[in-house]
Amino acid sequence: MKFRYAMVCSSNQNRSMEAHSLLKRQGFDVSSYGTGSHVKLPGPSLREPNVYDFGTPYKQMFDDLRRKDPDLYKRNGILPMLKRNSSVKLAPQRWQENAADGSFDVVLSFEEKVFDMVIEDLHNRDQALMKSVLVINLEVKDNHEEAAIGGRLALDLCQEIEAVESWEDSIDEIIAAFETKHRRKLLYSISFY
Repeated sequence: MKFRYAMVCSSNQNRSMEAHSLLKRQGFDVSSYGTGSHVKLPGPSLREPNVYDFGTPYKQMFDDLRRKDPDLYKRNGILPMLKRNSSVKLAPQRWQENAADGSFDVVLSFEEKVFDMVIEDLHNRDQALMKSVLVINLEVKDNHEEAAIGGRLALDLCQEIEAVESWEDSIDEIIAAFETKHRRKLLYSISFY
């Protein structure tokens, strides 16, 4: 694989991790992140989410929620999701704290608010390398079913990008073909490292 990819959602739990898992299994050089201030997972009610710091291992969250209410968190898909996540990497990572991970060629977000935060963060960094980075938003609802669909769409899009010599020369055609094929609108922007 010739490009480095980053999958980004709010909490680095569902959408970004579904795509990360799928792309990793296909041999892509991929990482994933969240842009939120904390990692939030559904709780017993909308007003009672489970909140963790980025860097808290997925296994620790799994054990915590299994101890709190194993039936609820199995039924709503959180325990299986955390199990999958822990097989991909140790813990959720925050996009704004990822400079040490190096630069990416393509960053894929799954929510417009996240897309905006990624672009803002890239603009606030020192653009010392003057290396271009393609930032794309594929809007995906934050639920397990949509994340599974979004992961497959992300894989398809990344395979199209990977198939060209230089994404800079053909991104307009790739985006247009993807939008026609999947009837999904994409936002994209080019930033620099």
